[in-house]
Amino acid sequence: MTPLLTLEEVHAAYGLSRVLFGISLEVQAGECVCLLGRNGVGKTTTMRAIMGLTPPSSGRVVWQGRDISGWPPHRVARSGIGFVPEDRRIFAELSVWENLDVAARAAGPPRRGEGWTIEAIYALFPALEILSDRQGGYLSGGEQQMLTIARTLMGNPKLLLLDEPSEGLAPLIVETLQVKIGELKAKGLTILLAEQGVDFSLALADRVYVLEKGAIRHSGPAAELRDDKALLDRLLAI
Repeated sequence: MTPLLTLEEVHAAYGLSRVLFGISLEVQAGECVCLLGRNGVGKTTTMRAIMGLTPPSSGRVVWQGRDISGWPPHRVARSGIGFVPEDRRIFAELSVWENLDVAARAAGPPRRGEGWTIEAIYALFPALEILSDRQGGYLSGGEQQMLTIARTLMGNPKLLLLDEPSEGLAPLIVETLQVKIGELKAKGLTILLAEQGVDFSLALADRVYVLEKGAIRHSGPAAELRDDKALLDRLLAI
């Protein structure tokens, strides 16, 4: 089966500072794949390389059989890849409903019976419906994270890139977020998740790639790491 997304020997840098050293991975349709690793190992840069925010200096990003390396971010997004950044970037002065409406207008009207609507978003995240009129800047961190995911879903992505979604959130909120992402996975949405939270990641992932110093140190089924604590400790004791 042809992967939905493939990275082939991707290198990336910020100026003279090289960050990625030949990242190769693939994501099949319907999978949840996790990039695991500590801070600074290249997880976010891998996401940014896919989105065209930090274009690869060499290698290829192949999406649905097309080489999209170097595409501008708006073109990548319109091709069906949605990005939930670590820093969220909601519109602080707009209400929850307005944040979602802006995203819906950018995506265009969904086909009948297909795609995300604001009503469907509220069904997934009931807390957002309660907070519909509240400005984004007055939401808690967990509420902002839900809104960021919801806003990205309004673009009807085929692949959702989630960059450190549990970062800085209270344990109860992390549990809620894990359940909601699990619901998205159950709906058939393909997910590439970058996370430091091991328990959070392994509860959701089908497969994992463990990064160290901008390269892949290990890849395999998530169940392998769930069942082998010694292997997990060895891989993440970096």
